[in-house]
Amino acid sequence: MEEKASILIVDDDTSLCRSMSMVLGRKGYTVATAVDGLEAIEMVKERTFDMVFMDIKMPVMDGVETHRRIKEIRPDATVMMMTAYTAEELVQQSLQDGAYGIIYKPLDMEKVVTIIEESKASTEGALILVVDDSPELCNTLESILAKRGYKIGIAHTGEAAIDMAQQQEYSIILIDIKLPTISGLDTYLAIKEINPKAVAIMMTGHRQEVADLAEEAIRNNAYTCLYKPFDMHEMLRLVAGIRQRIQKAG
Repeated sequence: MEEKASILIVDDDTSLCRSMSMVLGRKGYTVATAVDGLEAIEMVKERTFDMVFMDIKMPVMDGVETHRRIKEIRPDATVMMMTAYTAEELVQQSLQDGAYGIIYKPLDMEKVVTIIEESKASTEGALILVVDDSPELCNTLESILAKRGYKIGIAHTGEAAIDMAQQQEYSIILIDIKLPTISGLDTYLAIKEINPKAVAIMMTGHRQEVADLAEEAIRNNAYTCLYKPFDMHEMLRLVAGIRQRIQKAG
């Protein structure tokens, strides 16, 4: 019989902790709860949890700082942040610090279970190539994705990306449409010739200016187009979905 995951729920809302614990317990998961960050840190010191669900806004120590402390103790910890508020700065900081993702209250418990199972079933991360002439964006994406186990390549021009694709088979490519020499569309089409299985997510901060290129990329089977500044959680969700599709196909 497959062993169910062990879960830690961290939230100062005791009724939410109780209801989550009850639902997940009935599904066979081992569940522990903590009402604040300090208690959670002590529990993580004593044992390993397969997944931690943690409220972002808590008294004494917020979820972002608690997450950082937990990662110092358990670098491989999988932490899903929870919030009922529009706290974008805290959300983005959590994702940059390596949080698995963000789920908004009121919680859909079926979605919670799906997140647990997807996290438990995940294997070694996909090879991802980030192609953008912005070093800052490349560094941010590399940091966020690498902390989730993905192996990352960085290219600042289309030519460099094509050369890297000839040397290494990347399964997912994040490509800026507007690059300094050849366009992201031409880069994608060239890489597709080298590796037809590669899945591309196009990116742009110029929605109107490159609309035709974005549409052409989609017609040529690019997965989607993200418009900058984009939601990092949405990007992670797309990458995880593509990864799962690749795993099933393989």
